[in-house]
Amino acid sequence: MKTSFYNVNAESFYNDTVAVDLSPLYDLFLPLLAPSGHIIDAGCGSGRDSLYFLQHGFAVSAFDASERLVEKASALTGLDVELNTFEHFRTEKLADGIWACASLLHVASNALPAAFTNLSKNLKDGGYLYCSFKYGNDDVERGGRYFTNADESRLTMFIKHTRLHMVKTWITADARPDRQDEKWLNAILVKGNRNEP
Repeated sequence: MKTSFYNVNAESFYNDTVAVDLSPLYDLFLPLLAPSGHIIDAGCGSGRDSLYFLQHGFAVSAFDASERLVEKASALTGLDVELNTFEHFRTEKLADGIWACASLLHVASNALPAAFTNLSKNLKDGGYLYCSFKYGNDDVERGGRYFTNADESRLTMFIKHTRLHMVKTWITADARPDRQDEKWLNAILVKGNRNEP
């Protein structure tokens, strides 16, 4: 995962994303979790979502792979945001939910199964993981950034050898006003064996 883009462009990225309203996504994810449950904000970027979760009574752990965004998210939220990656992050307190909004798409497609496997190790049995990808089935590099796109079948392949299973997928337009034409795959996954109720 390349972080140089986000270190160089941290200020503009922060300003472009920190005020984006994702209430419709929060409203689908948060009711699945226990009140005041523990959420890991995986690839937290500006810290926008972590701040929202804190304001709504959740315990939050957050990490990002960009040093500059770790600094900015820490300042915004008051959290000790950790500099780490999807493949290596570990917590002693397993999460009720993991939030990976528009973040896993920057992991190379051949590394995504390992990223999902590691994230699932940080999630309680019966816990939920939200993730989103630009809709498609290819890998692209644009403007100095790498994107792994995903549709439903590609996401299924990424999680095939984990204990994560799809609960729900849906398509949305980009929440930023200037990018309404971009489509996103949203997914809620649950951790558990296939034969579990």
